Amino acid sequence: MRLLLPWVLNIEGMGEFKVHRVRFFNYVPPGIRCVAYNNQSNRLAVSRTDGTVEIYNLSANYFQEKFFPGHESRSTEALCWAEGQRLFSAGLNGEILEYDLQALDIKYSMDAFGGPIWSMIASPSGSHLLVGCEDGSVKLFQITPDKIQFERNFDRQKSRILSLSWHPCGTHIAAGSIDYISVFDVKSGSAIQKMIVDRQYMGVSKRKCIVWGVAFLSDGTVISVDSAGKVQFWDSASGTLVKSHLIANADVQSIAVADQEDSFVVGTAEGTVFHFQLVSVTSNSTEKQWVRTKPFQHHTHDVRTVAHSPTALISGGTDTHLVIRPLMEKVEVKNYDAALRKITFPHRRLVSCSKKRQLLLFQFAHHLELWRLGSTVATGKNGDILPLSKNADHLLHLKTKGPENIICSSISPCGSWLAYSTASRVFLYRLNYEHDNISLQRISKMPAFLRSALQILFSEDSTKLFVASNQGSLHIIRLLEGSFKHLHTFQPQSGTVEAMCLLAVSPDGNWLAASGNSAGVHVYNVKHLKLHCTVPAYNFPVTALAIAPNTNNLVIAHSDQQVFEYSIPEKQYTEWSRNVQKQGFHHLWLQRDTPITHISFHPKRPTHILLHDAYMFCIIDKSLPLPNDKTVLYNPLPPTNESDVFRRRTAHAFKISKIYKPLLFMDLLDERTLVAVERPLDDIIAQLPPPIKKKKFGT
Repeated sequence: MRLLLPWVLNIEGMGEFKVHRVRFFNYVPPGIRCVAYNNQSNRLAVSRTDGTVEIYNLSANYFQEKFFPGHESRSTEALCWAEGQRLFSAGLNGEILEYDLQALDIKYSMDAFGGPIWSMIASPSGSHLLVGCEDGSVKLFQITPDKIQFERNFDRQKSRILSLSWHPCGTHIAAGSIDYISVFDVKSGSAIQKMIVDRQYMGVSKRKCIVWGVAFLSDGTVISVDSAGKVQFWDSASGTLVKSHLIANADVQSIAVADQEDSFVVGTAEGTVFHFQLVSVTSNSTEKQWVRTKPFQHHTHDVRTVAHSPTALISGGTDTHLVIRPLMEKVEVKNYDAALRKITFPHRRLVSCSKKRQLLLFQFAHHLELWRLGSTVATGKNGDILPLSKNADHLLHLKTKGPENIICSSISPCGSWLAYSTASRVFLYRLNYEHDNISLQRISKMPAFLRSALQILFSEDSTKLFVASNQGSLHIIRLLEGSFKHLHTFQPQSGTVEAMCLLAVSPDGNWLAASGNSAGVHVYNVKHLKLHCTVPAYNFPVTALAIAPNTNNLVIAHSDQQVFEYSIPEKQYTEWSRNVQKQGFHHLWLQRDTPITHISFHPKRPTHILLHDAYMFCIIDKSLPLPNDKTVLYNPLPPTNESDVFRRRTAHAFKISKIYKPLLFMDLLDERTLVAVERPLDDIIAQLPPPIKKKKFGT
């Protein structure tokens, strides 16, 4: 466990801050099990080992715009898109699930009656699903407007079906199993070809060879990847092996082919991703062959899954990183979009803070931890580490009951209330403090309409609880001494059921802002219990929002790194916001690849906006000019011998610190104290199972 380290941070023009540098949030993201790319919407679905499913909008700066919480009994082994925008998953519990992308809920589940499901794929037309089961069966389901319907079984095989691929014409399928690959005729359901996979591994015959992935090409070629470290090419018509590549000393676990069938990507248990391309044999020849062109080592552990978009190779695995590597030859403009991306942390908050009691609430999959920050009486200069006069205290470990993951959680500003939600229930607790002891009182008989919440927020005075349900409604609960009273429910606009994922309440408690999956933001008058206004829609999703004290200006951050300021009383953008859009942000600001996840304000400086992403903390001073593209954005401190005139002339609105990273949470506790919650990547890697040992040269 890393101890709390108070630092002194000096931000030019802002003075000194005492910083509680917190590194005891022991959060480890679950590993990535499957990825599925949707070419029509340019979205990527990602499933993790705890059953969580995330959806990334690649057109919106790879923002994680939706997520479905995990479940202990839901081991997702397969994920696929069908019928355009419909998303399905299947796993070892033998069930097929469809997701409601509007309400962010499970639409239904269906038992395939074949035991654990290891593989699933949609037909080229998107009208059917094919699943491969533990009992050797391959099952065909028709996708109806509301559900899926079992159609028939194919010829049963002797062992589990671990991988599936549909011929682009939809007439045949290839199925990978243990020691062999079967080819089926879709019309009859009969197995028309069986290709035995060589068990040889580095000259030694293994007990069995697992075919982890197959890909069926238009010309009838089947590409397979297996546990013997091989990529093999088969002629499906004759059932013969055409070519074999030994590429790894461990399992090759996944394969994905480009739509044009001119390249494919594979991932190995050694953490390497290999890219194969179809190239001409000679410069003047029309004959082409598959050539391994590029190996990439961006993972520390095994690569469980890969995807191939038109412009990038995508991979994920045990080390929790989602890696997107652009194909440089496919990227039209060689700008920041051509850079490698690694996404590790959720694009949502897992930390909440009680400023009054100096408490931090940490959210894990199945429990919450409450900590009291330490304190120091020492002083120092910029960069000093101050000794603790009192250590941080671990006050509470609250474990959930049942198999569902926690969706969201919050602690009230006064520290006396704690709330969290799973997929089926909202829980509310009253906290009582006596010296160093803490007692917990659960508030029972929560109303039935609070079935599930996507976001929970307390008012600044801790007298109200705002709950955003996955059905699009917003509930206001008044908190009493040991109970509650339902005050009002704002119903979704225009009869939609769009889930609200972000909430912000004004410090005076009069205004509530809510944002859904689309780019819109609705502002409600809490005093008069009515919709006040809707902020004009923007093309990119909202990543964070907050309402400033005194002015009641709503500050909104979007996934393309734009920041808007909207006056709630005047129902229009502020003059500062209009000037920002007229001049534009610095190009380095717009090229950041992690979204802003938190916005707050300085209590004594109304012109200051505080915000952060995973790799920087920024104070925007609206009283200073915006930096232009010729200005140094990440401005170092000016030389001490420079005059005040020079300092004022070179000063601009953005004061950025990159000391703290990866940064999961940062906020002001008071006007001179910050709290920063970091999660170093090395700490995460240290808690993962050891990677496969690689034989080094000369040993």
